[in-house]
Amino acid sequence: MSMKSLLALACLFAAACTSEEGAARSGNDGKAETVEARVERILSTVPLADGHNDWPIALRGAYGLEGALKADLSADPATRKTPGHTSIPLLRQGRVGLQLWSAYVPASLPPEEAVRMTFEQIRIVRSFAERHPESFTLVTTADEAEAAFKSGRIASFIALEGAHQIADDIATLRRAHAEGVRSMTLSHSRPTALFDSATADPRHNGIAAGAAEMIAEMNRLGVLVDLSHVSPAVMHAVLDITRVPVIFSHSSAKAITGHPRNVPDDVLARMKDNGGVVMVTFVPAFIDQARADWQIRRDAQRLVAGQGAQGEARMAEWDKANPRPVSTLAMVADHIDHVARVAGHDHVGLGGDYDGIPDLPVGLETVATYPALLAELARRGWSDADLAKLAGGNFLRALRSAEASSSENGN
Repeated sequence: MSMKSLLALACLFAAACTSEEGAARSGNDGKAETVEARVERILSTVPLADGHNDWPIALRGAYGLEGALKADLSADPATRKTPGHTSIPLLRQGRVGLQLWSAYVPASLPPEEAVRMTFEQIRIVRSFAERHPESFTLVTTADEAEAAFKSGRIASFIALEGAHQIADDIATLRRAHAEGVRSMTLSHSRPTALFDSATADPRHNGIAAGAAEMIAEMNRLGVLVDLSHVSPAVMHAVLDITRVPVIFSHSSAKAITGHPRNVPDDVLARMKDNGGVVMVTFVPAFIDQARADWQIRRDAQRLVAGQGAQGEARMAEWDKANPRPVSTLAMVADHIDHVARVAGHDHVGLGGDYDGIPDLPVGLETVATYPALLAELARRGWSDADLAKLAGGNFLRALRSAEASSSENGN
């Protein structure tokens, strides 16, 4: 065959490979598909999975335990006692299809109180589906999540935020698993008896002697190991011993913003071998170095300002002289791009941290804004396949791997 013929065949092959996506980006009338319509099309095929939302504790903070169990979940969150970011209408608008609800309790609680309050928080999460079965389905598997999505409901997983919530106890982990828990971070703002925290002085220089048994039992049960909030030493130690993919439910890239809650590049690089997913968070101090630096200065000022009315007046003067930096949706997209470059497009997801923080980047103010973030990435050249992986495909893959390991071990 002549060189001219080979070139012609190559051109035909290239055209055939791009025709399907090209057709998908055009409407029936032949007009180009808008970015927004493209995102909508993608989100109609895969559940948008968010790794972390603190609505349960926010509702409790606003209304108390019994009030949280009865609160109007469709009401505008701006009207509740403590304004927030989440409601059923906003979740629908944001096309959220799968949510890990954090059954968080403070790390400062004594062990018995932490366990008691944890199971109360699980009650709140379970009440979402009990009170609004048209909107939520409590799920424990990837298949159940996809079935809920296909039925038009939000697949709701229960997640714990620190091994202090089970008193670092395997028997209590099993009890939580029986109540539907399928994910757990290993520490929060303080070290636990087994795991160090990213934001406190180390207690174990990584993990304690009994930590490997806890990780093994999480693997056996099919409870996802969540490495958000832990120190880099814990990240590496756990990656050395876990048999299944891990997740970071709400962390961003430390190479861009040097906050201790973010993930270093040497850990991101290990996601390829582990199969895990880093679910990039929207916390302003985690995605914006100027905001992180401002927060450090403000926290220091808070310590010296004093208490009472005089202290508040000093803080007001400081805030006026030092306006808070403006963080943006584009900054979050920068972190997602970085994780995708270092870890790979198969290992990045979303973890907003809505209702767990007082403010959010401009453009991401509520759970209704997820499509805008995907649209920004689409404008940056992300393919349909990679957007679908980011939205939920990567999380579902990691979850299925954890389930397979659990089945193999007789759970």
